[in-house]
Amino acid sequence: MKVLLVEDDDALARVLGEDLQQAGLIVERVATGGEADFQVMTQCYDAVILDLGLPDGNAVGWLESWREQGLALPVLILTARERWSDKAAGFSAGADDYVTKPFETAEILFRLRALVRRSHQHSHPQIQVGRLVLDTHSGQLSQAGLPVALTAQEFRLVSRLMHAAPRIVTRQELAEYTYESDGEPDSNVIDVQISRLRRKLGSEAIETVRGRGYRMIDADAEA
Repeated sequence: MKVLLVEDDDALARVLGEDLQQAGLIVERVATGGEADFQVMTQCYDAVILDLGLPDGNAVGWLESWREQGLALPVLILTARERWSDKAAGFSAGADDYVTKPFETAEILFRLRALVRRSHQHSHPQIQVGRLVLDTHSGQLSQAGLPVALTAQEFRLVSRLMHAAPRIVTRQELAEYTYESDGEPDSNVIDVQISRLRRKLGSEAIETVRGRGYRMIDADAEA
């Protein structure tokens, strides 16, 4: 999962960002609405964590602008404001969820995973493709009931493929959503990672669609 954290409190942003990164997320940080606007319009993210009180204006205005321009990615508002009127303004502008400070990082992580899961039309916290099960609450992958040991990067690739299944995911999409914006790899790196995943999950788990990309399949159903 790749997340944009929009927070001008440097200490809070640093701690939250590090905690989320330890949980396997890619977190890119900005401190102003203007920077956030540039990032969401030029980069790909699974979700945005948006503080309401920003140095260059109320974040609600930025959020309204994004929705008016058709930007549909999930937005989790993070703020110290507890009044219902502030929450209502955020939801009316297009927010998907709302957390007030102080908070537990675990709660942020659970909410982000749920938002991203729902954005891919999955209502259940466990996403299953054949014998593979991705538990979006725990962030664990299992195959036929047994846990699968993956690197952080391998997990992000599998997660993207399983959230999208049975849709085909292009190499470009995999690169944009599973690597940092300034470190997107060429297609050969993606191919190498997919090859390693096949060795762990079985060669039939991930199908190559020539000229288009990859998709996760239920090999038993395809047989």
